[in-house]
Amino acid sequence: MKSVLPVLTVVAAILAFWLAAVVPMNMHLVADQAQRDGLEVSPETPVARQEVSGVGLAFRNPHLIPLTYDFVRPRLPAPQQVAGEMYDTIIDKKITSKRSLVYHGWVTLAPTLLGFAIGTGLGILLAVGIVYSRVMDRSVMPWAIVSQTIPILALAPMVIVVLGSMGIQGLFPKSLIAAYLSFFPVVVGMVKGLRAPDAMQLDLLRTYNASKAQGFWSLRLPASVPYLFASLKIGIAASLIGTIVAELPTGARAGFGARMLVGDQYGQPLVSWAALFAAALTAAALVGLFGLIERITLKRMGMQAA
Repeated sequence: MKSVLPVLTVVAAILAFWLAAVVPMNMHLVADQAQRDGLEVSPETPVARQEVSGVGLAFRNPHLIPLTYDFVRPRLPAPQQVAGEMYDTIIDKKITSKRSLVYHGWVTLAPTLLGFAIGTGLGILLAVGIVYSRVMDRSVMPWAIVSQTIPILALAPMVIVVLGSMGIQGLFPKSLIAAYLSFFPVVVGMVKGLRAPDAMQLDLLRTYNASKAQGFWSLRLPASVPYLFASLKIGIAASLIGTIVAELPTGARAGFGARMLVGDQYGQPLVSWAALFAAALTAAALVGLFGLIERITLKRMGMQAA
């Protein structure tokens, strides 16, 4: 209970701020619609209303405040509107429907997992090379760091267009972007973990004339497991972000990124917000899954999960 209470407190604070922000964000739209519906609005002219802030407009028209939480096309949807849209598109719709977020979630999840697998494998191999090779440590590691300074929003369209011109479309281009974002946390975490054993432990292995392979499997790799899982939890969330970003410049028809585009292009903010929260919940579920695997693995290894 003590660990849950801080989380609930933060969530409650975010919801309170969100609910308070709905009124000023939507008040001008609500006031214009209310005047068209014949309701009393102060100031009376649209031009004068634009000169008044949303908060000031709310003070002058308190009877319009409830309408800001149920506006059809709001600037900022209310929490219950987003929850209603998510219920409609996750529970009520068949998973084969093009409006189902479960369907779009799988379209995004498939390249996410493939890219994560590619990025994780590449990251582990690079980390081993960096730890055991001074040349790779001095050459590969700086380039790995520099690669993360390139904005993904600029890189993703270039990769998608280049691969598309080569006839490579579909799952792989999006997976490549996901792998690009996920490999770096794994590299950094594994390098830190493989170097975690102290000098006394390494000297003990030398005393017993252990080979580098024996030192790797018996000491370095087990010591790196906690660091690896911490990196995997970051990497899987980064992979999901990479896939969504890769969906945006392609004009994708399916996936969380596609739903966000549909909401923006057709003036349906609820669609965009529902897809955004569905993506966040998917990332949280994936991170939670790796956290569970981490606890089981460390328990079997005789370690205590952090």
